[in-house]
Amino acid sequence: MPAMTRALQIRQFGGPEAMQLVELEVGEPGPGEVCIRHHAVGVNFIDIYQRTGLYANPLPLTLGMEGAGVVEAVGAGVTHLQPGDRVAYASQPPGSYCELRVMPARSVVVLPDGIDFETGAAMMLKGLTVQYLLRRTQPQGGLQPGDFVLWHAAAGGVGLIACQWARALGLRLIGTAGGAEKCGLALAHGAEFAIDYRSEDFVARVREITGGRGVRAVYDSIGQDTFEGSLDCLEPFGLMASFGNASGPVPPVNLGVLAAKGSLHLTRPTLFTHLATRESTQAMADDLFARVSSGEVRIPVSRRYALADAAQAHADLASRVTTGCLVLLP
Repeated sequence: MPAMTRALQIRQFGGPEAMQLVELEVGEPGPGEVCIRHHAVGVNFIDIYQRTGLYANPLPLTLGMEGAGVVEAVGAGVTHLQPGDRVAYASQPPGSYCELRVMPARSVVVLPDGIDFETGAAMMLKGLTVQYLLRRTQPQGGLQPGDFVLWHAAAGGVGLIACQWARALGLRLIGTAGGAEKCGLALAHGAEFAIDYRSEDFVARVREITGGRGVRAVYDSIGQDTFEGSLDCLEPFGLMASFGNASGPVPPVNLGVLAAKGSLHLTRPTLFTHLATRESTQAMADDLFARVSSGEVRIPVSRRYALADAAQAHADLASRVTTGCLVLLP
């Protein structure tokens, strides 16, 4: 009899209520595939973008981009995994909001024994995002200890990892967050400065902190609301990395603005370009695991939800009342 799984699926784009708990049949893994039973699943803003259709995928769609669990079976040609392995992943295509799934094996890595499933599920997409931004998406000449960088949403799941990783690299991270409590959280996790965007002009504060020069790089997942101000925070030849749209997509850009503001560099990177091969995925994961295993980076799992309560998790995340990482427990 074929295996069955409960899964959270959408049949049309919409609000949290568009997610429906359904029963799906799970087949055997084919060549290059693996079957994983989830112990924990991560919740991310990209899940909301896909649910609403901002990032459109074919329907019906099972949401979810990261998870951790145990390998139940492997397909032909898979040599780096075997049944019984503890594993974690951040991966395309979506599909982690479930108990059991078959997926491409190239995206899956063995989880070190010292890292539990909740941590593994919470850190893969967010931690690998920080890895490719701080380690692979750098301004001209790279980033050196003592350099200033600006990180928006510094008290979110990605931001709190970034605060810690930047500190470990010797970078002087300036974080923005909404409210004194979130600013305090960013500071406690390694930000050198925190700016409350609700009550402060972040551009003026960045210029004050840096003695008028600006920062070497801005990492911006907010999008529309912060884009113009972020450009104004950069020093000449600085890098603007726009990697999310929490406030809405960035409108069309006049490239002449980059020249006028100091020969700036602008990029719109994505994690999954960096995870295109098993080799690059493994190298990035090894870097992340080393930081977490050493204690330099701790993964803050702040809220846990049953799989059936994913709609509430989405509502909480979208309201920006959460800090740290959210996980679903199948």
